[in-house]
Amino acid sequence: MPEIQELEVAFDEDGLVKYPALWNEAVAAEIARRDGIGQLTEEHWQVIRSLRKHYAKFGAVPAMSHICHNHGKDKYWIHDLFHSCLGAWRVAGLPNPGEEAKTYMSGM
Repeated sequence: MPEIQELEVAFDEDGLVKYPALWNEAVAAEIARRDGIGQLTEEHWQVIRSLRKHYAKFGAVPAMSHICHNHGKDKYWIHDLFHSCLGAWRVAGLPNPGEEAKTYMSGM
């Protein structure tokens, strides 16, 4: 897998993409590799699709417990897959959600 060229995809200080329109599956795979998540499985993609769908509809961070519940998983599912909810948000290529949301997602 070729690494992301920094000129193509820029990241902020939290590792979140600055320009979400440049995100694609290859970018997600590289972010996951960089974050130590490893190869993305179908379960990872279920979370990524759910986060992206929720953000597209509401423009906000969902309650991560609802994402887990909607997929019939326990409340630690996202954390187990991505190390944190913020990690899932980062791999999903979504924009910086703000300080309060980042604090919420980092603690989970």
